[in-house]
Amino acid sequence: MKTSSSYKISFSWEVLLYPILFLLVIWLVFWLETNFAYNFNEFGVFPRKISGLIGVFVSPVIHSGLEHLYQNSAPLVVLSAALFYFYKPIAWKVFIIGYLASGLLLWTIGRPSYHIGASGIIYFLFGFLFFKGLLSGYFRLIALSLAVVFLYGSLVWGIFPTKPNVSWEGHLAGLSVGLVIALLYRKFTISSTYDRYKQPILKDSPNDPFLQQFDEEGNFIDAKDLVEDQPNLQTTEEASVEIEYHFTPKKSDK
Repeated sequence: MKTSSSYKISFSWEVLLYPILFLLVIWLVFWLETNFAYNFNEFGVFPRKISGLIGVFVSPVIHSGLEHLYQNSAPLVVLSAALFYFYKPIAWKVFIIGYLASGLLLWTIGRPSYHIGASGIIYFLFGFLFFKGLLSGYFRLIALSLAVVFLYGSLVWGIFPTKPNVSWEGHLAGLSVGLVIALLYRKFTISSTYDRYKQPILKDSPNDPFLQQFDEEGNFIDAKDLVEDQPNLQTTEEASVEIEYHFTPKKSDK
């Protein structure tokens, strides 16, 4: 697996299209269950049972009810959109690997019951975005990590067995997979040509009057140094204009 590369952050239609399409599939499955009295729970992940492996592929699109579906919808779209925006070159690889690996790990460690829902995918996305941002060392991705924690930091409590009907194993599997994938792709970084803080200031805009006041290290160039380097350049003091005021007293009326 190639893990060393660089990329530029850019917006494209895929950033929102893929997350929304995935969300529509989930809602379509729920609509089919509700309107045609289907019950797809038996297609969930059933740990350590061969027939339960089908859930690795389909369980994330199955939900137990409207509340379950509603709780997963917003974070799924937000986190997957962040993945496709900030990590576009590897987004599909990361998503597919995380999708399958989190399901397989759940199949290995979960309780003998049907596990359904997209929460495992959400935890995987959360884990990857958080840990990858910290490992990157770039302020934009670190800021993304902090934003993820600010929005969904409470998800961490879901990896503990606090509620009997909640698949905390699926949450733990997703978060663990997210961490592992972040480590595998830790060398993927923002392209240095994109980060303006890593570029010589005068390199890209040599004729910009404002930027000419700074050297290539970003230090301010003293006006006297500019005059020495460019004899025809005048400082503000030398180029100042003297203004003389003439006052004529007003004649008194007679």
